[in-house]
Amino acid sequence: MSLPSRLGCSTITFQHLSLADALVEIAALGATEIDLGALPGVCDHVPFDLDDAAIARVVAAVTASGLRVRSVNGDIGDLNDPAADELARAQHLDRLLRLSAAIGADALVLPCGALDHAPITDERSDLDRVAYALATAADAAHLRGVELWIESLHFLRFSWSRERADALHARLDAAGARVGIVLDVAHVTAAGDSIAQTVADWQGRITHVHLRDAVRGDFSRRIGEGEVDFAAAFDALTEIGYSGGFSLEQPTRAYVDDATAVAGDDRRVELASIADRSLTRLRDAMAASLHQ
Repeated sequence: MSLPSRLGCSTITFQHLSLADALVEIAALGATEIDLGALPGVCDHVPFDLDDAAIARVVAAVTASGLRVRSVNGDIGDLNDPAADELARAQHLDRLLRLSAAIGADALVLPCGALDHAPITDERSDLDRVAYALATAADAAHLRGVELWIESLHFLRFSWSRERADALHARLDAAGARVGIVLDVAHVTAAGDSIAQTVADWQGRITHVHLRDAVRGDFSRRIGEGEVDFAAAFDALTEIGYSGGFSLEQPTRAYVDDATAVAGDDRRVELASIADRSLTRLRDAMAASLHQ
């Protein structure tokens, strides 16, 4: 299958495979670039204990695949937690940035808060804490020659809605933080917000787009099994002059039970088939949009 060069695939789509096997499947689908999953308990393609040897193994696997890395999708802990170990967080951040730079990724992507809508202290304090942590991480990323991008609207996390995401953006602007925004159309839909309006309002901020289907209250549907109008989403992005990439992220059982158990041969074939159908739908939606 021939895919547009801007349409990539996250290794999270194949989280049940080893990194090497996931890269083989993604290349076979016709994609030329990836987002690399580095989310403990969600996608273990990047070891949490990321020492020099582990970095070298990941770099070798990605290099051998011939796939370009758009971003590393990582996590350095709950940024709104006042009891977090700041030293451990900084060390983990540095290792992820070293990896990102070594594999030629454009950016490291971080989430914005714990897996809970409720604040740990209060909404204002938690937003202040997240913004400060992200501004600090952005400075560290700049020193490594890597950009920092964030999922500022993630339906499962503290920054789960347009209201909170916009409040976080305002804080980052006030701090002069160099942070790009990853738009996940599924999270926007699950939160009950308009994709077209969000794209228009976030004009100039969006640096990457995650593609997955959703309905209100559920961000994890297969492409074509939810309410996201992908052609309209592509049109809206074209209207604002968006020129970045898109990445398929398939539904997972992440956050519910073990999402990283190793798949057998039958499951591997099933995952590849689902990804193929999803990428075909996305390719056709792109062709039907103003991208052509």
